[in-house]
Amino acid sequence: MSVADRQKWDAQHKARAEQALPAPDPLLLQFTPPLRDSSTEQFALDLACGLGQNGLWLAQQGYITTLMDISRVALNRVRDEAAVRSLRNLNLFQIDLESANFDARGYDLICVFRFVQRDLIPKLRAAVKPGGRIIYESFNTRMSELKPDFTPDYLLDVGELAGSFGDWRVIHASEAHQISQIVAIKPG
Repeated sequence: MSVADRQKWDAQHKARAEQALPAPDPLLLQFTPPLRDSSTEQFALDLACGLGQNGLWLAQQGYITTLMDISRVALNRVRDEAAVRSLRNLNLFQIDLESANFDARGYDLICVFRFVQRDLIPKLRAAVKPGGRIIYESFNTRMSELKPDFTPDYLLDVGELAGSFGDWRVIHASEAHQISQIVAIKPG
């Protein structure tokens, strides 16, 4: 685990400890399918979850939700918020995503917001069950026009998500301004 990355994110989350938890991302609210059948367990992954607002919301919808992040501080806040909401269908993992592996065909839904690690794309594709979906949103290279010091490795190329999931059934794609989005359903 990159100690420097963990320390950086722990410090950022400590500095925001008194701030209210952000709302779930609107893209997630708009495109998360309701559970198909209450007797069948469905699984979701919130990757690089930060404070976990998206994963907490998915758990409230009934998904058995795994939240992964490098920051122990953030995950402790998620755990505390889950207790307040009486959520028990959560799994929290502190992990450096550079060494992450996922269960093949393990998730009905994977969401990723404001995180880019290109070598994870094939792993994410494999981790979605046939008929499951990915909801992905992050900054693209147009962000460098607003913030020239933004690390280019953490910016998607315009069209990159569409190319990465072009063989799936795309139900939403956008390249508005500095944000790239895709919502796609895995064939099968």
